[in-house]
Amino acid sequence: MKALVRWGATLGLVGSTLLGSVFVGNFPVLALSEQQIKEKLDSVPVYLITNEQGLPLSRPLPDAQQPGGSVTGVYMSRQEAQSFIKELEGVQGQDPKMQQMVKSLQVTAVPLGVIYEQLQQTKNQSERLLFAFKPVDREIKGAMELLRQSGQQVNQFTSVPVFAVRFSPEKGYVPIQLTSDKEQLIPLFLSKQDAQGLLTQVKSEFPQADIQVIDIDGVIKTLQDKDDAWLNQVVLVPSQESREYIKTLPTENVPNTPPARSPQR
Repeated sequence: MKALVRWGATLGLVGSTLLGSVFVGNFPVLALSEQQIKEKLDSVPVYLITNEQGLPLSRPLPDAQQPGGSVTGVYMSRQEAQSFIKELEGVQGQDPKMQQMVKSLQVTAVPLGVIYEQLQQTKNQSERLLFAFKPVDREIKGAMELLRQSGQQVNQFTSVPVFAVRFSPEKGYVPIQLTSDKEQLIPLFLSKQDAQGLLTQVKSEFPQADIQVIDIDGVIKTLQDKDDAWLNQVVLVPSQESREYIKTLPTENVPNTPPARSPQR
């Protein structure tokens, strides 16, 4: 959980709106290592349902898919994971052993980078780990609305949506700047509302600015495959719910950080 606590310190820099000064910058070219990709993903907490021993709740897969295999649910919302446990507790007619097992269930947060690392380590194994991500319903609806507004015909969105603000559909992403060291970052938001906040700030100066909908699988593949300079400045911004959760984590040994300046025009 140290990765999430460190991210909490970074959020202290960015402030409640997540934004510093909007600017256009030049980025140095540096290839991303697997460790750097993991560290970027570590900024996002995800939530597993675990038993009292800390083992995640999994369901078996049909033998036709993977003999003896199982899949673990990964929630993007802590509240939705807690709601699922409550649903299980409300199921009638459970045998005593099942009731006892359900009572022991809890929601455990882990950095997304840990899930990525596990997938990478087992991807070539016959009994590799499988995870089923559970996106937030509100964000799925928001992603589909934006895609339809852009003229695309979509009936479903099967991955975790990510929202990026662009100067225009033909131009690059809008970067932000932390005021402590003027570090240049390109935010990719897990929340449409947060992306809308940045869009609102730049819309008057860049009328063609919009929100692009991508997905977490595409983000990871781009980080793995591309050697573009701007990828070094990419930062994944967790949802407001997750940011609030991060604030509750122990902050021992986390350095104090000054607040960010208000956005400037």
